[in-house]
Amino acid sequence: MTAKQLNTKLDDETIARLDHLARITGRSKSFYASEFIRSGLDEMEDWYLARHRLEEFRQSDDSAIPLDQVDWS
Repeated sequence: MTAKQLNTKLDDETIARLDHLARITGRSKSFYASEFIRSGLDEMEDWYLARHRLEEFRQSDDSAIPLDQVDWS
């Protein structure tokens, strides 16, 4: 995978926290920024997918099964 550069602006508090984390762990700020973006993307993609599926369900004629009636076996 070819890496591309991304420039962004962060507030002073976030920069200080990132500096501190990088300093105490011996990792770079870029390492953590990349990790945070990846994990945040995973969470946001999941959230938007769930939201989209819920909207699809609400617009359909399908009915839901109450949670207490779900067969979990």
